[in-house]
Amino acid sequence: MSHSAVFLMYHELELPGRSMSQSDPGYVRYVLRQADFQEQMEGLTAAGWRGVSVGEAVRSFAERTVAITFDDGAETDILFAAPLLRRLNFGGTFYITAGFLGKPGYLDHSQLRELSGMGFEIGCHSMTHAYLTDLNDRDLRREVAEPKVQIEQIVGRSVEHFSCPGGRHDRRVSDAAREAGYRTVTTSRIQTNSKDSDQLALGRISVMRSTSLPAFQKICRGQGLWRMSLEVQLRGIPKKLLGNSLYDRMRSAALRGRVSR
Repeated sequence: MSHSAVFLMYHELELPGRSMSQSDPGYVRYVLRQADFQEQMEGLTAAGWRGVSVGEAVRSFAERTVAITFDDGAETDILFAAPLLRRLNFGGTFYITAGFLGKPGYLDHSQLRELSGMGFEIGCHSMTHAYLTDLNDRDLRREVAEPKVQIEQIVGRSVEHFSCPGGRHDRRVSDAAREAGYRTVTTSRIQTNSKDSDQLALGRISVMRSTSLPAFQKICRGQGLWRMSLEVQLRGIPKKLLGNSLYDRMRSAALRGRVSR
């Protein structure tokens, strides 16, 4: 029997004694502390849930499963996230921004091969993390198709899953991903996914630094997502009016001001 499933979105993890790759408050909002991530994963196991990759999720949509995904390719993927998931017998999909490989705080080529060799699914998160909906057709294809080939050459296996930077997605993005040979595309649309979902526009829910354990448990059960979706839609109004670039600058300035107070 097929069920709906939540796809969880993670980014870098904060490890004790290790600096984050970025310090901007807008970025730090998405960085979980190591202990919080471990508590969430071990809590899933204790409750009889299992974490799976995107590929496994869309094949079965089994009961009491969540898809675990990481964006960007931070070095903490291999330092902590993957070893913990492996210990718990969880799967996961690690979406790599090809242009970040080898930069401070991110995986290098050998670490990416090691991550793939551990049995985890490797996906693509574009070439440079550009907002895809802002690009012309040529640049869009470059951001979607070229990193797929690059990552495949590094890991020696097919890359079939793509995630949209910043969740920016439209039909052009789906078409570019289909033409490049991807099987799925994940967005930041807050929804559960099922066998009836458009696999080139799947939803994901970002797990934030501020997400409490009870809130995380509700997310995994698909509870209260309508409220989260409404909040995102309301926040999206100024984004549409201002455009991605200006909106991001204003949001970063507001967050910095909030931190300094």
